[in-house]
Amino acid sequence: MKQQAGALLSSILIDRSATRKVSVQLYLALRDIILSGGLGAGDRLPASRILAREIGVSRTTVIDAVERLVAEGMLVSRVGSGTFVSDILEHQRPAPPVVKSPGVPAAAPRLSHTIDHAFEAYAPREWLPHSAGAFVTALPALDAFPIAHWARISARHLRDDRATVMGYGPPAGHPGLRRAIASHLNATRGIKCDPDQIFVTGGAQQAFSLIGRVLLNPGDRVWYENPGATGARNALIAAGAELVPVNIDEDGLVVEEGRAKAPHFRLAFVTPSHQQPLGHVMSLARRLELLEAANAAQALIIEDDYDGEFYYGDRPMPPLKSIDTQDRVLYVGTFSKTMFPSLRLGFVLVPRNLVTAFDRLFASWISTPPTATQASVADFMDEGQFATHIRIMRRLYRARYQTLIEETALLPDTVKVQPTTSGFHTTALLDASVDVDALINEARSAGVTVVPISRYALSPLGYNGLVLGFGSTCPDDIRTGMKVLRELSALRD
Repeated sequence: MKQQAGALLSSILIDRSATRKVSVQLYLALRDIILSGGLGAGDRLPASRILAREIGVSRTTVIDAVERLVAEGMLVSRVGSGTFVSDILEHQRPAPPVVKSPGVPAAAPRLSHTIDHAFEAYAPREWLPHSAGAFVTALPALDAFPIAHWARISARHLRDDRATVMGYGPPAGHPGLRRAIASHLNATRGIKCDPDQIFVTGGAQQAFSLIGRVLLNPGDRVWYENPGATGARNALIAAGAELVPVNIDEDGLVVEEGRAKAPHFRLAFVTPSHQQPLGHVMSLARRLELLEAANAAQALIIEDDYDGEFYYGDRPMPPLKSIDTQDRVLYVGTFSKTMFPSLRLGFVLVPRNLVTAFDRLFASWISTPPTATQASVADFMDEGQFATHIRIMRRLYRARYQTLIEETALLPDTVKVQPTTSGFHTTALLDASVDVDALINEARSAGVTVVPISRYALSPLGYNGLVLGFGSTCPDDIRTGMKVLRELSALRD
């Protein structure tokens, strides 16, 4: 072994406090020395005992690292002779990186035109919640979920036949879950559908992405609520859509504005049960007007019913899909809000004339979530636990919402919390004099999370506001959070 190479080997440092195993650290260090040319083709490594002593590790550790490199073809072991760097590296060793002048960035890989544009147009989503607190949005009351019962159901399915638990599973989703979803929609949401129209996805976000892939060509125009949900917005942008911002009033999407801006639209995206983020419920008249516009343009509608199960009024407004007589609506649902986000489980109910296209798509290359998870959710629904959980959550969210409203009485005149009748977030409109960025920073410093309505906007809205989540926040934390808002200097005249 060359003296220089020997010095390189003996200089290898092992961090015993690291989470990475010692043998892995040694393997990576040896590989880097070989790839960088510190050891040339044909160079012989020291005996394992010598190398172990030099580096300060066990001989077993050295053997494990060397065997991995032999298996990868970087080293060759010859009985009676020793271990050598492979001759293959003589002419195929990766070229060293080109050293750029200071301040000159390395060339980035070329991206597709569609995704390059999408990166610039994506809505930011860095505020997605990871833990509960005032006034975190989009996170359900995880503390109220019946986790013990869920654990029993999950354990039961993990003991199923291995081929069922560990195999790929049916492409369109677990049959039991598809039946349970169809039954639930028929019984509680007034949507008449068959299980074969239900396609199980890895959350609502994947459903939006798949809809875009099936229905959109680059440049197709999509009516999009302004302000509107960021997840679907990003998915449709990534599919090459041209999003047409259509403003929202108290009745929902302003259809007449959509007609004026893009009469020949391909898709419309709406959240009619609880507009995201403003919280309005689309009126029946506006729903019928939207369906008429889609029929006239031979367009389709994506209905995102992300939290429509949680209503506070006497009777909920029926989903748009339930009054769709022309098969224009693709209905997207998610278990992230009704159960918990880490399930990564959603579904799309497609019109009858799109079942064949979606069947082919899912059979060709879509992988559904784990079969055992799907089967567990199906049992959770079939055994009545899902319906029970929904009823409990309605009462809990109503109580938390009432706590929020009670605390608004002491807020300054510069902030006006808006009423809502469903979901687990609402909005607060701010006086034009309020510095929204300063308000957000002050609140964050005090441990309170608030998100501006402007984050959801495709085009300027003409007003300022905040989105206030209360689903994952207990009443005491709501009171504390409202006290913080009352004391913020940015809200005081």
